[in-house]
Amino acid sequence: MILPVLLVLVLGVAAAALVKLAFLPDVADAAPSGPTAQISDPLTVVERGSIVNELSIDGTIARDEAYAVRSETDGTVTAVHVAEGATVKKGQLLLTIRQTYPVRMIDLRAPEAGEVSEIALVKGQLSSIGSEVMTLSPARHHVLATVQPTQLYRLVDAPSQAAVSISGGPAPFTCSGVRVQIAEDGTASLRCAVPADQKVFAGLPAVVDLALGKVDDALVVPVTAVKGGAGSGVVWIDEGDGTEPVERAVELGVNDGAMVEVVDGLAEGDSIRQYVPGFAVRDEEKCYDDGAGGEYCETGSTW
Repeated sequence: MILPVLLVLVLGVAAAALVKLAFLPDVADAAPSGPTAQISDPLTVVERGSIVNELSIDGTIARDEAYAVRSETDGTVTAVHVAEGATVKKGQLLLTIRQTYPVRMIDLRAPEAGEVSEIALVKGQLSSIGSEVMTLSPARHHVLATVQPTQLYRLVDAPSQAAVSISGGPAPFTCSGVRVQIAEDGTASLRCAVPADQKVFAGLPAVVDLALGKVDDALVVPVTAVKGGAGSGVVWIDEGDGTEPVERAVELGVNDGAMVEVVDGLAEGDSIRQYVPGFAVRDEEKCYDDGAGGEYCETGSTW
């Protein structure tokens, strides 16, 4: 009888212990602890370096726009010397007009090489000064490249010439008359003229390379640290005493899209915030198994 009683007591104690562990854990009174970590804005130090501001833009070879050839006198057309779609040389005779007063024969010649179309006059028809005679599509070409809005400030002082490369085409050549044009819808593009002696074809893809500036041994900071960027901006100086960073205006120079030259406002060794307040920092891409043998990747941004 003793053994069964002992067995019942042991089982009872074990059951009571399990109940306490499961439903009545030990609780120690402790004061709530404050935060043990502090988030701080990353800083960067102003240092010396070199910046080469080069910009490559994808473009296309295009033919220059056609324009109207106009009559230079009042009179009657006595002869049309070209046919629709004809290719003409500079100075080639297009048509002859018998001037009304004083009476004489006037020859109208091609102002440049190209193709004629939309011939508006025929023999015996009256012509007046300034009236459209025909359309001339010049044998000239240009490069047209789309410019992203963020690149516009880098092109403010763009050089007048650029290097053009055509994949599978001739050696790189220089185009002239570089200019930025903005359409009514806000689309920006860069245009430059192809040399007359350069053999090209409309529709060919091309790359335009521009040398926008270079500096050596200059004070440089990341563009992410500057609010602004076209000649002037603002940075946030860290005094190193735990106080809030202080705004400071700076004068800026050459910018390569990643680093920018500081002409005035900072000294070598100054500590500044690496990111402008509100600047979005792209997180590292993270990929997950999608359960179907592939991957799903996503990125986020923090401020």
